[in-house]
Amino acid sequence: MVILAKEKNEWMNKIIKESEITKYMDNGNDFINDEKIWEKLKKNMNPDRKKVEDIIQKSLSIQTLEPDETATLLNIKEPELWDMIFVAAKKIKEKVYDNRIVTFAPLYCGNLCLNNCFYCGFRKDNNAIKRRVLTLDEVKKETEVLAGKIGHKRLIVVYGEHPTTGPEYIRDTIKAIYSVKVPTKNGYGQIRRINVNAAPMSIEDLQMLKDAGIGTYQVFQETYHHKTYAKIHPKNTIKGNYQWRLYCHHRALEAGLDDVALGVLFGLYDWRFEVMGLLYHAKELEKKFDSIGPHTISFPRLESAVNTPFIQETKYKVSDEDFKKLIAVIRLSIPYTGMILTARESAQIRREILLSGMVTQTDASTRIGIGAYSDRYTKQELERQQFELGDPRTLDDVIKELAEMGIITSFCTAGYRCGRTGKHIMTLLRTGKEGIFCKLNAVLTFKEWLDDFASEKTKIEGEKVINKELEELKNKVSKKVYNELLEYYKKISAGARDLYF
Repeated sequence: MVILAKEKNEWMNKIIKESEITKYMDNGNDFINDEKIWEKLKKNMNPDRKKVEDIIQKSLSIQTLEPDETATLLNIKEPELWDMIFVAAKKIKEKVYDNRIVTFAPLYCGNLCLNNCFYCGFRKDNNAIKRRVLTLDEVKKETEVLAGKIGHKRLIVVYGEHPTTGPEYIRDTIKAIYSVKVPTKNGYGQIRRINVNAAPMSIEDLQMLKDAGIGTYQVFQETYHHKTYAKIHPKNTIKGNYQWRLYCHHRALEAGLDDVALGVLFGLYDWRFEVMGLLYHAKELEKKFDSIGPHTISFPRLESAVNTPFIQETKYKVSDEDFKKLIAVIRLSIPYTGMILTARESAQIRREILLSGMVTQTDASTRIGIGAYSDRYTKQELERQQFELGDPRTLDDVIKELAEMGIITSFCTAGYRCGRTGKHIMTLLRTGKEGIFCKLNAVLTFKEWLDDFASEKTKIEGEKVINKELEELKNKVSKKVYNELLEYYKKISAGARDLYF
């Protein structure tokens, strides 16, 4: 679809509502002060052991850190202190979320985009990309594969910023995905949670998506550094407006959405600055919305994309060692949040980070070409993709590996449908109570998936993990709840589906 310059400007003027930016600002300023962040980082250099230990104890009590405290962690040099941070990060994750990893898949519905971000394979001026927007029937076909053949229960659905894939299209695709129900070996496949990665929207449009059943609304600031943001997002594009993007989560929460998700594209600017930006963003949301912070945080690194030389030119690439450090600091800084490790990373790095016990979610069987799940092509086709994937392994392979590590895979979406969202979920996470629900429902949903989708080898490893989890639950829940769990478990073994606490 060709958009003329006049039409593009008219659409941009219609989308951005200045009143839905300025209403949240303090004296005309946004909440990211670049100089102040660098001052905090410089002020807290060379921290002593006692200071670090005190900060760790605060994190273990599931309290959001202050900027000076996060800056202190980012300035640690001694390997011994970093070892303490990694141990604490694992303890925090297990305290809040228990021993489980949630899996999902991304579903790209279109790659038309009016933005021209230097680092993005889908940018408007990249003529090497094959452009396409899925019809609603094609969206259903993609969903049939994801829910009926692979076994996913939740998706992150991704859209470019373009009139063709605007709020009405997003609403219709959400409804189309939820309508799909596919018979499997023993039960049925169906998507139970649709999270959305899309451009910033107005309060009115977000209210429409809430009515359609949107799950978490995910928007990455990409970089919090104002000058870098301006440099890589041209002014004549919607994404060139830093504040419109920065306050999109405010608008979402005001519109009544239960959960919002933050993220940074690491490699655009200094990683320590970006971690500080995420903390300031989380604290701003907590301050303005009655302690409701980000439901999840993502931390993707720049990856190669067809005809996108900026990625090779950046001087801010994040090493594997620093990548692990920034994940640990985010876990301590915003201890209640879910943390998403994506298939951008290689299988080896994902294996190491998942085993470290710091993150809560990861994708698998990932394909990011438009229509790629139903096409079932055997190798990555970069001219159809936003970037190059690091780990295209199947969901079955990833689950088998997790099970061999002693980690249970959860397909649970119960909390969202039981009202454990927004302020409620934040309270449960901060008090460690949500972890029990997570553990109970992980057992049930994992059993369901093993029976419906797993290979024999994966099922054997998975059953070992379930038995271990059942033994642990004997000492974590009341006898009444444990007996109810066993009853549900028997029903699922007999073919019942979607039972949860």
